Amino acid sequence: MSFNTIVDLLSILAAGLVAALICRRLKISAIVGYLIIGALLGAGVLDWAGRDNHDIEAISEAGVFLLLFSIGLEFSLDDLLRLGRQLVVGGSVQMALVAVPAGLIFQALGYSLTSSIVMAAALSFSSTVLVFNALVEYGESSTPHGKRAIGILLFQDMALVPLLLLVPMLTGDAAPSIGDVFRLAAASLLFVGLILVSRYVLAGWLIPSLANYRSPDIIILFTVVALGGITLTAHALGLPAAVGAFAAGLAFGGNRWSAQIEALTLPFRETFAAVFFVSLGLLLDTHIVLESPLRLLLLIAAVILLKAIAACLALRLTGLSWRSSLGIGIGLAHIGEFAFVLTRLAWQEDVISAEEYQLMNAVAIGSLILTPLLLRAGLRWVEAVQEQEAPPPSNGLLQPSLAGALVIGIGPIGKQIASYLETQGIDVSLIDRSPINLYPFEQLGFHTAAGDATKPEILRSAHTHEAGLVVLCVPDDLIALRILEQVRRLNDQAQIIVRCRYQSSVASFHKAKVQFVVSEEQQAYESMIGFLSGFFRSS
Repeated sequence: MSFNTIVDLLSILAAGLVAALICRRLKISAIVGYLIIGALLGAGVLDWAGRDNHDIEAISEAGVFLLLFSIGLEFSLDDLLRLGRQLVVGGSVQMALVAVPAGLIFQALGYSLTSSIVMAAALSFSSTVLVFNALVEYGESSTPHGKRAIGILLFQDMALVPLLLLVPMLTGDAAPSIGDVFRLAAASLLFVGLILVSRYVLAGWLIPSLANYRSPDIIILFTVVALGGITLTAHALGLPAAVGAFAAGLAFGGNRWSAQIEALTLPFRETFAAVFFVSLGLLLDTHIVLESPLRLLLLIAAVILLKAIAACLALRLTGLSWRSSLGIGIGLAHIGEFAFVLTRLAWQEDVISAEEYQLMNAVAIGSLILTPLLLRAGLRWVEAVQEQEAPPPSNGLLQPSLAGALVIGIGPIGKQIASYLETQGIDVSLIDRSPINLYPFEQLGFHTAAGDATKPEILRSAHTHEAGLVVLCVPDDLIALRILEQVRRLNDQAQIIVRCRYQSSVASFHKAKVQFVVSEEQQAYESMIGFLSGFFRSS
């Protein structure tokens, strides 16, 4: 790495810090600040950092890989299944209603077919990071309109992978042959098989073994090495390296160590992501803005209008009201960060020209600058509609005394809970693997079932389908989640209380529509902090 590269990198990181501080004060996304300050540092304005520095470009690629890794890490098959119609219908309709008209417009303006396909696909992406954070901040992520918006965003994230696979096939004037398609499909299937095996090996053996060392250094090094190895494997199979980074996240996701891995890799992701977005700003040709600002503003306005209409219609098809659909549609009417990933790959593969790449960057950056205003306006609109349409408040609780209760796992905690429920006059059924644990309760007249609660026949024998309250006291979080899945299949209306061991598992239980979760780690922490607080006050 040359001295000039070190100076450029330091300039980019310092500029990113300034941008992040300003954006935090203005309460807007740091991504917007990174892009703007990158444009200011570039050759078109201050010329403080080299646009043609290939070392910086290589470093920024690490930002792309870590972004895709984090998205794959947070991907949950349970989320996808639960969102169902909102994801498939809303996501596919939204992307189609943006990409098809945009592609036809690009063709009418004289762009090539391959350029039109890539640029139209890029326009259909919205920012998962910005929208999700805004929904959480406004407390809207679990509302009907919030879930539908998240479904559309997740569909876009999934659609990025096949689009990344498609881009290399668009190079050249000739259409891809059947042999090319077959080879790509075979390589993709082989790679998917390797990822599924890797996911099983990582969650079942390798990560638990490494976790026993209780060393963050080992976990970080292993994660980085695995990320690089999976990415290189994708490249060796003829797949885009970015797909490998996303797949690495999928391989590491779905277990109780995922949150810890994400927390450990977060500093690297944020640092390299800052380099990536600032370097995108460096590549922006400011002459596009200065020579024809009116044309650029009209393009940005057209994109926002098209995307707002498309999202509104897609959300309406998922069952949301027209006004709420329009409000969320306005919040999705911008171009997301993965559009940069897609167009950058297309530019590197010579699918689109440098001028087309610059134009897409300028329009995308302009829409992102307006995103905070669009999100606030859209969510305020939805909030006003919800105040008018909201039903009367209800505690949403069933009467367990009428429907009975089920306790699964009759250890020390389960025994006390079963006894307490019985004193409240509730008809209680019990499930445990050990007949010995159940025997005293069976003698007292409790309905019991001995066996594996992950099996539907055991749950049915305990009248799970009739229970109004289910208390899950299984000491293994993974087994508890499997039991919970079967309980929900038999009874989707029961109120469920869960005792879990690890704080990292709480989110998974909440996603499964659990009413209350008690984490042993959190309880231990609160008890110890309470004792220490009293100890220091008395000292």
